[in-house]
Amino acid sequence: MDRRRIDALRSTAMFGAVDDEAIGFLLERAKSRRIAPGARFFEQGERGTSAFLLERGRASVIKLRDGEEHTLRELAAGDCFGEVALLDFGPRSASVRALDECEALELSAIDLRRLGERHPEQFTLIYMNLGRELSRRLRDADERLFRARFETAGTPVAEDYEFTAH
Repeated sequence: MDRRRIDALRSTAMFGAVDDEAIGFLLERAKSRRIAPGARFFEQGERGTSAFLLERGRASVIKLRDGEEHTLRELAAGDCFGEVALLDFGPRSASVRALDECEALELSAIDLRRLGERHPEQFTLIYMNLGRELSRRLRDADERLFRARFETAGTPVAEDYEFTAH
C-alpha cells in the first residue's frame, strides 16, 4: 500500500477516519482518471453511477440553463464530487469540467457496495462523511440564497451575520 496516498485520501472529507484496509480495498478497484484541461468528467443529465475524488488539478462545477453555462463552484485537490449520484441514483445535477490537467479517483457505487459487504462499519463511515460534506454544501447554499434574497430587496446583510438552522 502507498502510505502517502492513503494518508492524503484520509485527509479528505470523504475518507476522514476511514481505516487503511478499507481505503486499500477501494484503491484496488477505483479507476484512475486523467482529464485534460477543458474536458469533462461528466455531463449534467447523465446517469451517475460513481463519485470522484480529485487528487490533482482544479475543476469547475457548472450548470447549464437556457444554453448558458454557470459556474457553481471550483474544485481543488481533495474535493469529492458526483457523490449525490451514490445517494439518489438520479441524473447528474451539473457538469464538471477540468480547468487544469486533472487526476482523480473514480469510485463506483458497486465497489462501495462491495466494501459494505466486507466492512459495513467503514462503508457507513464513508457515507456519513459524504452526508456531512453535503450538509456543509447545503448550509452554504442556504446562506447564499438568504443573502441574495435580502440584497435583491436592497437590504444588505451584515458580513458577520451567521445563518443557523434549527
